[in-house]
Parts: sequence; structure tokens; C-alpha cells
Amino acid sequence: MAVEIEKPVEWKGRTDGLPWMIRSLVALMKVVDRRAIYFLMAFIVPFYMLFNRQGYRTIYGFFRDRFKYGPLKSFCMVYANHFRFGQVIVDRYAAFAGKKFRFEIDGEELFTEMMNGGSGFVQLSSHIGNYELVGYSLTSDKKKINGLFYGGESDVMMDFRRRMLDRQNVELIEVDTAMSHVFRMNAALDRGEIISMTGDRMLGSEKFLVCPFFGQDARFPMGPFTLAVRKNVPLLAVFSMRGRRGVYSVYVRKIESDMSLSSKARIHDVACRFALLLEETVRRYPAQWFNYYDFWKSADE
Repeated sequence: MAVEIEKPVEWKGRTDGLPWMIRSLVALMKVVDRRAIYFLMAFIVPFYMLFNRQGYRTIYGFFRDRFKYGPLKSFCMVYANHFRFGQVIVDRYAAFAGKKFRFEIDGEELFTEMMNGGSGFVQLSSHIGNYELVGYSLTSDKKKINGLFYGGESDVMMDFRRRMLDRQNVELIEVDTAMSHVFRMNAALDRGEIISMTGDRMLGSEKFLVCPFFGQDARFPMGPFTLAVRKNVPLLAVFSMRGRRGVYSVYVRKIESDMSLSSKARIHDVACRFALLLEETVRRYPAQWFNYYDFWKSADE
């Protein structure tokens, strides 16, 4: 059953780099093949692993504890994970510079069905793969997408993001302490639009649900699932995973709800269904898990 707890969480996300560094990298991407950046990055990753001790220990433990890899394979997977994360970041800057990417979409008919329907819907992503790149590359021409984001990112990064997303019919909604974002999300769904948000990370002080994930209870934010159930709108999970030669595989999955359950039970049910889909995707792409903190920290601590 659902466990609801309100408690602050330590992790806070922010893209590294000074404004001039970010602008310079975007400018560089306009004239340099990003594969050359990948090549250089292969030699930089070990130094990042060395100095990012906390992230290294966390992801090493992830491969040891969740996948039961031995020490050597876990170390190699940590390197692969950091390298893949670097590629994801480089691809993001390449998109800022106008580069195009290829996407292969599994479940596109579900998204098309939701897009053509009269109802709004909630679209959940997670911190695996490169979901952000989908927003920069694929246009939503029938319904506006309202993307929820948390403050703390640099102004220059947000400026690049807004310029990219404006072209794709995406509007950003910032989470604020006055809770005005809740009213904006509800209004967007009432207009038949799309709400896009993450379903795997707790930021700040929020209520959350406990669901089984990789054989142990883990915390998932309550808000996204509560919104979908209480507004009675469809819920999609969308994962964008980087494949060979820079081709991205996008997986679109509908999260069904057991209508015989109470509203509270349905919220917990869809959250755990999302957790199961997320686990299946991470098992398929283990090097693309980018949550560098203790995801399984006990809910009652």
C-alpha cells in the first residue's frame, strides 16, 4: 500500500560549467564533429571519476548491489556510465547548435492516439537516457506540451532551453514554493494540453510513494501520479535511450489504471507500474542510469 512521507532530500541537479564555457561549447559544436568530442571525452572520464568520489561510489554500488556484477565489471560499467552521460550532455549542446538526431519510436501510435484525442494527458520521463533531446527535436503540432522544471539551473542554460522548446510548442512551468505551478498544470490539462514531468526523482520537500524497484522499496514522487488520477487523464511513460551511432530509441508506454480501486490505491498502483517500466528499461540499458545518489535510501530514515 502507499506510504506517504514528507521529507527533504539531499540531491539537487544543476549543469556544471560557467556561462562563457557553455556558450563556447555550443559555438564549438557548430563547427566540430561531435564524434571528435566523444573521442577526447574518453580520456577525460577517468579524471572525472577520480574527483567525483560520491557519484563514483553511488553508481559503483548500483552495479554491485542491483546487477550483482563483480568488482572489475562494476568498475568498467561505471566508466561506461560516465562516458554515456558525457555523450548525452554533448548531444544536448549539439542540439543547441542546430545539429539533428535520428529517433526510432516504439509505441508512436500511443502518442498519436493521445495527441488526437480530446483529453489532455500526463507524460512521464525519468533520469535515464536523454529525454530532453526529444523535446528539442520532435514537434508537438496539435497540443501544447507544458514541461515542469525545478529552479537552480543557470540562466544561460535556461535561455538555450527556452529558445529550443519555443520552436517545438513546449512551454516551461517552474516549480515554486507558492505552488502556482499546480494551478497552471491543472489549467493546462483542462485545456486538453500535455503535462511533461519526471516520475523518478524527489527534489525539495515532497510527499512520495514507496514502490518495489530492483528488489527493494524505493521512493517515487507522489505528485505526477496524483495529478493523472485525480484529473482522470491518460498517463504515458516515455524513455529516450541512446543507441549505436547516435540513434535514439524512444519507448512510449501507456500506464493503465485499475478503475476498481479507490483513488488513493490507484495513485499507488500507477506509481508502481511506472517503477516496473522504469526498471525494465534500466535493465536493458544499465549504463544509462543517471541518478547519482542513494535512490534506495530507507523511506523511514
